[in-house]
Amino acid sequence: MRVRVATTALGITAALLALPAGSTDAAGDQHKTPSAARTGKPSNGVQESAVLSSAALTSRLLDQSDLGSGYLPKPRRPAQHDDVTVIGCPALSELGGNAATAGTLAFPHKAKADFTYSGSSSEISEELYSDSPKRLSDGVARIFGAMTGCPTYQVVAGGTPVDVASQKLSAPRAPGDEQWSQLLTFTAGGQSTVVKQTSIRDGNLLLIVSGSPALVNRHLGKALAKAPAVS
Repeated sequence: MRVRVATTALGITAALLALPAGSTDAAGDQHKTPSAARTGKPSNGVQESAVLSSAALTSRLLDQSDLGSGYLPKPRRPAQHDDVTVIGCPALSELGGNAATAGTLAFPHKAKADFTYSGSSSEISEELYSDSPKRLSDGVARIFGAMTGCPTYQVVAGGTPVDVASQKLSAPRAPGDEQWSQLLTFTAGGQSTVVKQTSIRDGNLLLIVSGSPALVNRHLGKALAKAPAVS
């Protein structure tokens, strides 16, 4: 049995996440302890670089040759319009709008790639966004803060209840102006899956890598290296 639930780019509600039966992936960050993951705030006095187009962002995404053998592009699912209700997390409920219904964050310039790892139920996705540093920082901090402010809550999507537990992780040791990281456990129908999400803002560029904790840990460095490398 596969249970589809609604979540978001930052673990809230939107992009469909499949919970395969018997899937429990708790590896990856057991050595880390929860702590504040934000560092630095963009200064209004710093000159902002040009915003990147969606086409430019697409060229910076990881592809199969970057990931190595065994990775396949994940087919895009048709858009879903299920009603989504958040129970037990008022801050998350108050976000509403795009945070509750969109599969990506509401920044105008964006690109996304999703992959599955053959022979397992593991998945990894990469998202890139570009906007002014302040808008990126404020937008992500607001959503991330609301989500991690509720250690446990429930999402009801299309009549399917999904229990969610969130854990803030220490900021990754990576370049960039701001970092966020969290571990999400989704439980539905007696089955659980664990998803790690790491977000890094570097100037006008926002990178989000999500998926199996082991795969996020393995490929985050590659994503960081490629994201600013293409003109």
